[in-house]
Amino acid sequence: MSRVTDIRYVGYGVADLAAERAFYRDDWKLVDAGEKDGMFHFAAEGHGEGYVVRLREDSANRVDVIAFAADTRADVDALHGKVVAAGCRVVFEPKSLTTLGGGYGFRFFSPDGLPFEVSSDVEVRTPRQLDRWEGIPQNISHIVLHSPDHRAMVAFFVDVLGFRVSDWLGDFMCFLRCNTAHHRLAILPGPPCLNHVAYDMLTVDDMMTGIRRLKLAGTDIRWGPGRHTAGNNTFSYFTTPNGFAVEYTSELEHVDFETHVDQIHQPGPTTMDQWGTGVGGPQTMPHPKPDPCLFVAAEA
Repeated sequence: MSRVTDIRYVGYGVADLAAERAFYRDDWKLVDAGEKDGMFHFAAEGHGEGYVVRLREDSANRVDVIAFAADTRADVDALHGKVVAAGCRVVFEPKSLTTLGGGYGFRFFSPDGLPFEVSSDVEVRTPRQLDRWEGIPQNISHIVLHSPDHRAMVAFFVDVLGFRVSDWLGDFMCFLRCNTAHHRLAILPGPPCLNHVAYDMLTVDDMMTGIRRLKLAGTDIRWGPGRHTAGNNTFSYFTTPNGFAVEYTSELEHVDFETHVDQIHQPGPTTMDQWGTGVGGPQTMPHPKPDPCLFVAAEA
């Protein structure tokens, strides 16, 4: 069955482009992957994806696109058919992409109005083997979204894009996988918007090294360091200069994509954070509000 198999990148429109570029390059430690048509791209050195962040200037801070990978052009076509059958608004049909890295793909709005892309045959880069204590991101680990009907949105990603449920936190947060990683996507109740984007670190020591570097650069931790229960991953959350939440994480559990059996974790302080020693909490994260450009396509 055709399905999404990974995350490619997240594209943002930001009001203060210079500050956001400096943050991802100098503080978050992504590397410059090139500029095209006023869009600036940043890659994670430990992964073959051409870039994981795309930035451009906009009057509003918005999500331009959340890009997923499919294995083949035939998978892209099949997923496009399923998206159309689900009644989603299509931004453009499957075609050769003119964005950096090329490939073949299509874009659409989720039922909530957030923009997504599914693509294959995109140019890859040669990743670098990272060393312990470098404290730089390997790749995007997962994305968390809010939805006003989170159960319907879970069903959409499962039935249309081929994700599978890995676990629930109570009845309000669902963790979804598209490969062996415990979750590449999670859905929470709330207005339609991005909650945060998480980046894998090589080890927990690398996460702590990253925390120190960010703090010295003036970006202090919002919540963490800690360890979640669902996925068993460590976490530390921050915000970018334009107010987007980002996370360093490590040791995310891997499961068998076909046979893993989901369970329900009961909410509680030691479920959200097994260590219970970090600063802040969910209440210290940016308050979710609808993305300002729902059902409005970015230029590219």
